[in-house]
Amino acid sequence: MNDVSLFRLYVLRALYTLIAVGLAAVVWPAIFYHEQPWNYEDSIIVCMLVAFSLLSALGIRYPLQMLPILLWELLWKTLWLVLVPLPQWWSGALDEGTAARIFEISMVILVYLAIPWRYVYTQYFKAAGSRWK
Repeated sequence: MNDVSLFRLYVLRALYTLIAVGLAAVVWPAIFYHEQPWNYEDSIIVCMLVAFSLLSALGIRYPLQMLPILLWELLWKTLWLVLVPLPQWWSGALDEGTAARIFEISMVILVYLAIPWRYVYTQYFKAAGSRWK
């Protein structure tokens, strides 16, 4: 049933660790050391990233069970890269704010490399879904 190699599990754990530690270093201080009340958008972003870091920490122990959070990360970052900077670049109107984020969001390539795609196909597309009744 679990045909994911031990090496691939450790690659997933390394990715979850990178995400959890990276977000803990960058985002968690904003939870504890903000001087002014947050605006709506910043508060949502910070809370979502903190939740993502906690789920990533859980992924260190349960790498396959937490794959959906990596798939969510892969999907939103890929969509953003295709729908936001790519059309701006094609039209020659890539703004500085968008250009500044391209590198960090393009690190989604690590998620593409870490995900055990055969397992994802078997578990999410080929396997029977849960019953409805």
